[in-house]
Amino acid sequence: MIRIARAEDAEAIHAIYAPTITDTAITFETELPGAEAMRQRILTRLQHYPWLAWEEHGEVLAYAYATRFRERAAYDWIAETSIYVHADARRRGIARRLYEVLLDVMRLQGINQAVGVITLPGQVSVALHESMGFAPAGVWRAAGYKLGQWWDVGVWQKTLQPPANPPAAVHTFSSLMQTDELHALLQRT
Repeated sequence: MIRIARAEDAEAIHAIYAPTITDTAITFETELPGAEAMRQRILTRLQHYPWLAWEEHGEVLAYAYATRFRERAAYDWIAETSIYVHADARRRGIARRLYEVLLDVMRLQGINQAVGVITLPGQVSVALHESMGFAPAGVWRAAGYKLGQWWDVGVWQKTLQPPANPPAAVHTFSSLMQTDELHALLQRT
């Protein structure tokens, strides 16, 4: 089932995320944040953006969230997305279903565009994003140094809905948490 992440998911979410820090360049984070820092990230991000979890039999197997793209107010209608799936739960379609709901929630908030930032070559992530309708939007060359080498970073972008002119304010995720529309989206799985 897909549900809103909770503070008590921090340890499971940290366990999913940790190998991408220690063993890969998927994320440019280089130090394990720990469960308490992850708990704070979840609680802080949920004020403004969705953080969703995929749970089976009481165990969190994947999570996806949106976050602010840039600090300037003119960027309020675009958000960066991230998704992580436990190694034992991959290749089951979880990422696609979880990402679909995340994007729908972002539409409900009034966000017009989603951006995926991918360490290249990142074939699995590129394939997921392109299958979801994201299009390449550029490459930042030698953008990050990790695991003894420089990595290029690709940007993929997806229009979620046409922008209005002038735009309405984006709804904070916390203002939508108890709405019927949000719960209907979460029940689709």
